[in-house]
Amino acid sequence: MRKKLVAGNWKMNTTRQTAVQLARELVAAAGQETAVEVVVCPPFPYLLLVREVLAGSRIALGAQNLHPEPKGAFTGEVSPVMLTDCGCQWVIVGHSERRRDLGESHEFIRRKLVAAVHHGLQVILCIGETKPERDAGQTFQVVRAQLQDSLPALTSDQLQAVVVAYEPVWAIGTGVNATPEQAQEVHAFVRRWLGEQFDAKTAENLRILYGGSVNASNAGALLAQPDVDGVLVGGASLQASEFLAIIRSARR
Repeated sequence: MRKKLVAGNWKMNTTRQTAVQLARELVAAAGQETAVEVVVCPPFPYLLLVREVLAGSRIALGAQNLHPEPKGAFTGEVSPVMLTDCGCQWVIVGHSERRRDLGESHEFIRRKLVAAVHHGLQVILCIGETKPERDAGQTFQVVRAQLQDSLPALTSDQLQAVVVAYEPVWAIGTGVNATPEQAQEVHAFVRRWLGEQFDAKTAENLRILYGGSVNASNAGALLAQPDVDGVLVGGASLQASEFLAIIRSARR
């Protein structure tokens, strides 16, 4: 039985004060959550502050990005060594906002994935198609290419540290989410691909999240799908009441 995972991607939001307050509210209400795995991913400047609030709770700390090299002349970047030193257990890799807005290539994302796993981080690997790609009937082709360019760099054992997040680009920040049926269709495709590329056990055990305008109103229907193992939440993770409602939906 795959344990549901609810991850909050705070993106470029919060201040010192609001990040700490949000973390405190989450710890107070879900700090000892056992039925659902919970992760929050604050902006880099607030990782240590949030880590202090999360200490002693079951809520895990994650980062939103990393550079594949452990150190060096990479101005403005953050290494996997730095993330683990700050107490991070998780990191997001391949988010569409970085693929699209910052031009991150499949090869660079693969390097990040390998580096993160090598340094003991658990990874949320994001994949997903754009609206024109979906309209052209290319969803599976795009998703297959993103998977093929990343996951085969790892062994089946290393894949235990990876979660795949299907985030259709047309649903991120738009208020339009994939229907539960659309999400299930792609999640089932990803699981079949995993079975073909690796083995049945890997395909059965690896968790696949849905992301893209997830909120308290639609989370329950999405999480009820057999191959939807959790959600990666953007804007709704910035409101404690909304995020907590999504966690409750994942318990069912």
